[in-house]
Amino acid sequence: MLNQIFNSQTKTVTFAAILLAISALVSGILSLIGDGLLAGRFGVWGETNIYFAAFKIPDLVYNLLIIGGLIISFLPIFSEYYQKDKEKAWEMTNYILNVFLFFLILISLVLFVFTPSLINVVAPGFSPVEKEKTILLTRLMFLSPIFFGLSSIFSSILQYFDRFLVYSLCPILYNLGIIFGILVLTPKFGIFGVGMGVILGALFHWLIQIPSAINCGFRYKFLFNFRYPAIKKIFSLMFPRIFAVAAQQINLIIITAIASTILGAISIFNFANNLQSFPVGIIGVSFAIAIFPTLSRTWANGQKKEFFENFSSIFRQILFLIIPISLLIFILRAQIVRLVLGTLGKEFDWTATRLTAASLGIFSISILASALIPFLYRAFFSLQDTKTPTLISVFSIILNIILAFSFAHLLKFQNLFSLFFINLLKLKGIEKISAIGLPLALSVATIFQFVLLLIFFQKRIGDFDKKEIFASLQKIILASIFLIFLTYFSLYFWAHFLNTHTVFGILVQTILAGLVGLISYFFITFYLKSPEIKTIKSSILKQFQK
Repeated sequence: MLNQIFNSQTKTVTFAAILLAISALVSGILSLIGDGLLAGRFGVWGETNIYFAAFKIPDLVYNLLIIGGLIISFLPIFSEYYQKDKEKAWEMTNYILNVFLFFLILISLVLFVFTPSLINVVAPGFSPVEKEKTILLTRLMFLSPIFFGLSSIFSSILQYFDRFLVYSLCPILYNLGIIFGILVLTPKFGIFGVGMGVILGALFHWLIQIPSAINCGFRYKFLFNFRYPAIKKIFSLMFPRIFAVAAQQINLIIITAIASTILGAISIFNFANNLQSFPVGIIGVSFAIAIFPTLSRTWANGQKKEFFENFSSIFRQILFLIIPISLLIFILRAQIVRLVLGTLGKEFDWTATRLTAASLGIFSISILASALIPFLYRAFFSLQDTKTPTLISVFSIILNIILAFSFAHLLKFQNLFSLFFINLLKLKGIEKISAIGLPLALSVATIFQFVLLLIFFQKRIGDFDKKEIFASLQKIILASIFLIFLTYFSLYFWAHFLNTHTVFGILVQTILAGLVGLISYFFITFYLKSPEIKTIKSSILKQFQK
């Protein structure tokens, strides 16, 4: 019974996305619990800082080589091989597995040797004792990218065969491993217990996928050859993505440097960005991961009609779900910030709340673009094209940096530009609003990136069922008008009956206003017979039909 559940195939892309969304939600909650336990055990300073500093270099290896390269490169190649010759596909998998394991171990060993020098760069202000602990913890955690590298190949196999249930458990097990380290191992090993938890989590992330991969047909063989054709092809796909991820890291450093010149801007930007990233991760990233194997498979098999149909369907489903959420975030931005961050104490004052709410409101304008970008990336990757999205990403990063400097400067002074945002985002009475220049720059750059990706994707493949997308969009916009009006009305209506100076009052007001808006949206789209409602409903029912 358990074996059947774990090896069951996800019958539709939509249900796979629902599984991944639930996984993202649960793992996100577990991550917050882990952060709370870590702070409770070691405080905000001291050894907690040592852990976060030690985490940076192994995490950079993971982001550059695995997230940036291997994950998006392996699946399209595997799809191409599997369509032609199944045995060759499994042979190729073993070559890739062994060669990349060799490279990951080699890179980890080199970084292991140079860890002291790297820590001097990452944490120059640490005391000698703190640096020594950070060096030891960093070296310990170099095991995690090795396990994640192995895991990423097995993840691609499971995605190709639609085994999304097991795949969705991986991030949950990773976070449980960290929590286990904090609760069970830190009493004996101190902060090193958290590092051991990270390694255990990464190990579980890999091990849970092995039985399902074997069930799909994988059998391990020690095959090793640097000149194997697929190795060269994967590297050619990886390097543009590694370059893009590296550019994003540089972008973060520059934006942080700009923010450091504006009082409170770093915290305001990060808090607002984390809040807007939540729906993007749950909806945009979940659908992107779920559709990736289907797009890779249909394109590799020459099924262009099926490719276009799948692309159009997922594009419309993301629009259907993310537009109402982004509108609700804009309308309820002040309530959301007060509920999530207003409990941090006196240090997070009313001015910080208003600026963070304004930043969240600005981010909400680009949430639609942010949610569709991971999907468009995967669409390009399924064509084995990593260069186009990488170049567009780099251009948008350059634009973001230029705009961040420009907007931060313009918003320092009273002019038509600053007055527009003061009135739009209700910032009257706040002297310095330059902090909102950073989210504004990122939002504009994100929309620019989305538009360019869409234009170049159309040039690459031709028509992708735009008529269906625009037909759905018209119904979504009409329903959204009702959502905006009724949410605003409900927000002010309940304010007369609730004490909005208390957490409970704000919570009830937010829930009721949000529910009224969502119910009206889904009622109107149901009345207009939006196909997305039928798709989501049939996907859930189909999964549980024998």
